[in-house]
Amino acid sequence: MAVKIRLKRMGAKKSPFYRIVAADSRSPRDGRFIENIGYYNPLKQPAEVKIDEEIALKWLRNGAQPSDTVRNLFSKQGIIKKFHDEKGK
Repeated sequence: MAVKIRLKRMGAKKSPFYRIVAADSRSPRDGRFIENIGYYNPLKQPAEVKIDEEIALKWLRNGAQPSDTVRNLFSKQGIIKKFHDEKGK
């Protein structure tokens, strides 16, 4: 089973709110997911991002592939750097 870390769209029409989830790559965008990792609210200025770092690192260690947007969010939070530092040791 290939696991992706991606965004799940929530919120009303014209007011998006996203949850960051670990999901099977075959499941639909807003369908079943394995675990909730955090959330992302692009409407706030600046954008509001809350990520559970331990859970995110656990999934990255287990081989989950983040989507492009999630990779950018992780980079801004410093999670990708921590993952590569652990991997290099």
